[in-house]
Amino acid sequence: MADGDSTPSSSGDNPFANVPMFAEFAKAMAGQGPLNWDAARQFASLASSNGESEPNVDPAVRIHLAELARILELHVHDLTGTDTVFPTIEPVTRSAWAQRTLEAYRPLFTELATSLGKRPGTEPGADADPMMAMMAGLSQMMGPAMMGMAVGSMVGRMAARTFGQYDLPIPRGDHGLLVVPANIDGFAADWSLATDEMRLWVLAQELTGHTLFSTGSVKEQYAALVRQYVGAFEPDPSAVAERLSELDSGMGDDPMQALQQLLGDPAVLLGAVQSPAQNALAPRLDAATAAVIGYVDYVVDSVAVRVIGGDALRIAEAVRRRRVEVSPDDLFVERLLGLQLTHEQVQRGKNFAAGVVDRVGEAGLTSLFAAADALPTPAELDAPGLWIARLEL
Repeated sequence: MADGDSTPSSSGDNPFANVPMFAEFAKAMAGQGPLNWDAARQFASLASSNGESEPNVDPAVRIHLAELARILELHVHDLTGTDTVFPTIEPVTRSAWAQRTLEAYRPLFTELATSLGKRPGTEPGADADPMMAMMAGLSQMMGPAMMGMAVGSMVGRMAARTFGQYDLPIPRGDHGLLVVPANIDGFAADWSLATDEMRLWVLAQELTGHTLFSTGSVKEQYAALVRQYVGAFEPDPSAVAERLSELDSGMGDDPMQALQQLLGDPAVLLGAVQSPAQNALAPRLDAATAAVIGYVDYVVDSVAVRVIGGDALRIAEAVRRRRVEVSPDDLFVERLLGLQLTHEQVQRGKNFAAGVVDRVGEAGLTSLFAAADALPTPAELDAPGLWIARLEL
C-alpha cells in the first residue's frame, strides 16, 4: 500500500480481500501516510491514564513549582557559567504529557515510520510461499495503524512514569518545561522522600537539560544522530511469518490465539530489523547519549547538594536505579530510538563528566559543550583528555 492510499484497492494488494472478517479488519487498520496519528493519540491516552479521567493539576502546585524553579535557576547559572533564559515550568497530567510528547517527537516518529514502511526487495522464491506472501501483505497493509498503536502505547507508558521531558534525553522544542507532579509526588511517597526535595531534584534535571540543549550546536548534533538512526531501519515483513512459524505448535488448532500472540509483539509485526548502517552508527550514538546523561547528572548532583543537602544523593541513587531498570517497554524504546540507558552507559557518562571537571572545572564543562562539533567520539568519551585537547585547539 502506498503512502496516502486509504485502503488496498485489489485482492492483489490485500491478501485478505476475499475473507470478510479480515477485509473489514484491513479497512479499520488502514491509515493515511506512514503513521496513523489518530491511533497514536488514542493509544497514548489509554496507556497514560488506563482510560480513567485525571484531575487537573492544582493551581497551588503550579505556583509552588514555579517558586522552586526560581531558586534553582540561580544555582544552575552559577555552576554552568551561563545566563540561559529558562522557559516556564508547565505542570501537566500524564495524558497531557503524552499528547504533547507525541507532537514534540512527531518529526522523529514520522522518520521512524517512513523507515519501517519502505518496501524491501522481493526475495527469490518468496511468491512461492503463500504463508510468507500473506503475512508480508499483512505487515505492509497494517503498518501505519500498527505504527501508530505502537508509538502511542510507548509514549503513553512513558507518561505513566516520567517526571519531566528530559527523563529521555531527546531535545524538543516545547515552549515550556513539562513536569508531571502526580509521578514526582508518587515516587517520593514510594521511596519515603520529602516531596519538595523530590520536586527540586526533578526541576534541576529539567533546567539542566534545557541548559545543555541551548548550548552551542549540541541540540542539533544529537537530534541529527537520533534521526539518522531511526531512519536507517531495514524492514523485513517476512519476520512476521517467521515469528508465526515459531509459535508453540500446540496453537495449531487455535489460529486466533496464535494471531493474538503475534499482534501482541508490535516490534515483530512492524518488521523492525537493525541494519548495518545502524550497527555502524550505534557506538557514536551511545557515546553521545552517555555524554549528555553524564553532563546532566553531574550538574544536577551539584545543584541538588547545594539546595537539598544530605538527601540529594539518596534521591539521585533512587532515580538512577529506576532509570536502568529494564522492562519490555524500555527495550522497545531502545530498539526503536537507539538509546541505551544501561548502567554501563550511565557510568561511562559519569566518568566522562567527572574527568572533564577535574581538568577544566565545572564552568569549563559547559563551555566546551558550546564548541563546534562538541559531542565526543567513543574514544573521547573514555579518555576525556582527548576531547578537551580537540576542542581547545
